[in-house]
Amino acid sequence: MRNIKIKGLLFDLDGVLVSTEHNHFLAWKSIADQYQIPFDELDNERLKGMSRVDSLKIILQLGDVWISEHEFNDLLHLKNERYLNSIRQLSQKDLLPGVLALLNQARSKNIPCGLGSSSKNAKAILSLVGIESYFDVLIDGNMVEHPKPHPEVFLNGAKQLGLSPNQIIVFEDAESGVKAAKDGGFYVFAVGNLHIQNSADAFVSSLLEFNLDEYV
Repeated sequence: MRNIKIKGLLFDLDGVLVSTEHNHFLAWKSIADQYQIPFDELDNERLKGMSRVDSLKIILQLGDVWISEHEFNDLLHLKNERYLNSIRQLSQKDLLPGVLALLNQARSKNIPCGLGSSSKNAKAILSLVGIESYFDVLIDGNMVEHPKPHPEVFLNGAKQLGLSPNQIIVFEDAESGVKAAKDGGFYVFAVGNLHIQNSADAFVSSLLEFNLDEYV
């Protein structure tokens, strides 16, 4: 492990702070089923960290299906509507292990936190689970031109935090997110996803295993 002095934290949302992966899967599967496209949990792994547009492109490619731009945009809206309907009951109890403790620890040490998510629903989800106030910076899919695996989302987060990438730890659970952070010059922890543990700088099964005291 390299010798690093951390002054900020950047978090991905889904799979790191809260898990709505199955909600995403069911919403995408309902779209795939409309076109008789085989789509299972393994296929869904490819969508982790991807934008909604890129995710739909991948699903349509799986079925070799071509549709009009108008129909494509309608499907994006339909998928999001189904997903949002499925997460209305989210609350703080749905936070993943260690999230609240780490956010409180960071606050007590005056370590600013930011969110770097491909989701265009990030702000709403943070509000539902009651942790929006912990974040000094929120960069979501509405605010970037280039989604992950491009590093823009994290670079924008660092800029708004007033820090350089080498002063920030990024927490990610997707290959595209790890690549985005690494390409941006950040130190990256893979969280929970064993498939990406060798792509990141370090791995924890959950944020319960992360000790901020070791990096400040």
